[in-house]
Amino acid sequence: MSVDQTSWEAAVRHLYEAAYPYDATGPRRHENWVLDVLALMARTPDPRGWTGLDDAAQNSEREASPTYPFVAHPPEYIASRIQEIDRDSAENLLLALTDDGCTLSNLSRFAESEAALRAMARTILTRYGDSACFHTNVNKPGHVGGTLDFTSSGWAYSPLSVYSEDYGLIVVSNTEVGMFWNFADY
Repeated sequence: MSVDQTSWEAAVRHLYEAAYPYDATGPRRHENWVLDVLALMARTPDPRGWTGLDDAAQNSEREASPTYPFVAHPPEYIASRIQEIDRDSAENLLLALTDDGCTLSNLSRFAESEAALRAMARTILTRYGDSACFHTNVNKPGHVGGTLDFTSSGWAYSPLSVYSEDYGLIVVSNTEVGMFWNFADY
């Protein structure tokens, strides 16, 4: 199954336009894909020319730090703060990232049904293919390793930015690396 540019961009825009997002895709050039994540944080261009969302793109802080709002960490730091999750958890996480709090209760602000919103999340993931793997800095451990449990009230995360909270999903395919991130400051 494949996805076209218009459908993918529309899904990204609709789900995340009310958040403070960084949603982008870059090329995968390294076996150690964390190096590609670092390049993506520094705004490497989308290999297909598709448009994501980057609310911090015009922020003056980027003059001093091209990775802003991400902090320029070494790859080992990032690798130690993310965990692999399964595809179902990745889909749920995409939906939880639609607003602050990283919770599925964020879906209540949408007029569409949960099924329609899930279809948009699947549209986003389709770009990366069936063999993609998924990683996050969110820790909402499920009963099975590699899953996130969005029914639990407690959660934690390992921040990668200057904000008091940031949470996201990294999608890794053989040719691309995608980041879907939201930031909050309380």
